[in-house]
Amino acid sequence: MNESTIKIRLMKADDFDAVVGIDEKVLKTSRPEYYEMKFEKLFKSQDYLPTSLVAEDAVGTVVGFVMGVLYVGEYGIFKEEASLDTIGVDPGCQHKGIGEQLINEFMDHLRKLGVRKVNTLVDWNDSKLIQFFSANHFNPSKTINLERSI
Repeated sequence: MNESTIKIRLMKADDFDAVVGIDEKVLKTSRPEYYEMKFEKLFKSQDYLPTSLVAEDAVGTVVGFVMGVLYVGEYGIFKEEASLDTIGVDPGCQHKGIGEQLINEFMDHLRKLGVRKVNTLVDWNDSKLIQFFSANHFNPSKTINLERSI
């Protein structure tokens, strides 16, 4: 499998099982409730703008995905900003450029929607993911993520 055999397309509601399956392989835990919530927002909300993408191999099997949110006034952020909140590539297909291809298509798609900046959050201790995003032109932002333990 190489980049030329991968097709990137908009995510559809019936990609749910494939997305949950990839996520489970990557994280070694199942999170169907998380994806039920995300798919509900993506495909049943009247405010839905198609922003999420999947990568298919030559036979049409979903081997990766990227999901994000286009801000429409949340937190005082204007439409020019979006977030990339979830990305996954089937472990058997990793290190073949699929994640990079997904991010590039995601950025191109958002650019066409008028987005000028994309944010994501990464665990400070996840050096592999930080390296992946750095290689894909993400830099530390000027926004500080604050938290409070309770």
